[in-house]
Amino acid sequence: MKQAQSKEIILTTLNARYMHTAFGLRYLYANLGDLQSSAVIEEFTIQQRPIDIAEKLLSQRSQIIGFGVYIWNVEAISKTVELIKQVSPETVIVLGGPEVSHLPDMPAFVDIADYVVMGAAEKSFPELCRLILSAEK
Repeated sequence: MKQAQSKEIILTTLNARYMHTAFGLRYLYANLGDLQSSAVIEEFTIQQRPIDIAEKLLSQRSQIIGFGVYIWNVEAISKTVELIKQVSPETVIVLGGPEVSHLPDMPAFVDIADYVVMGAAEKSFPELCRLILSAEK
C-alpha cells in the first residue's frame, strides 16, 4: 500500500467534543490559495492525551503546525506544543485563536511557539506560511 504524501502545513485544534467541528480551521484552509494543496486539517478532542496528539501530528513530518487556541483547549494544547518542541524543535508552531489574541492575557506557552497570529488570520497566516516555506528551501 502506498503511503500518503505528507503535507507541509497542518491546521489543527482540540475540540470540546468529537461532534464539534472547528469552523476557523476551515476558514483558514479556504483562504490558503495556492498553499491549499500543501495543507491538511487534523482535529482532535480535549479528551485525547497530548502525547497521542503530538505523535499523530509529528508522524506527518510537516514543517508548520498551526493551532487554534480556545478557552477549552489551552491546557491540552500547551502540553501538546511542549511535547512537539521537545521531540522536534525544528517544527514551526504557529498559534492563533481568541486565547492568544489578547495582550496581556496570553497563556505562558506562547513563549515556546515560533509565531503567534493575533486577530483575523485569513490573510496573515497564508503570507506567514509562504515566508516560512520559502526560507526552508
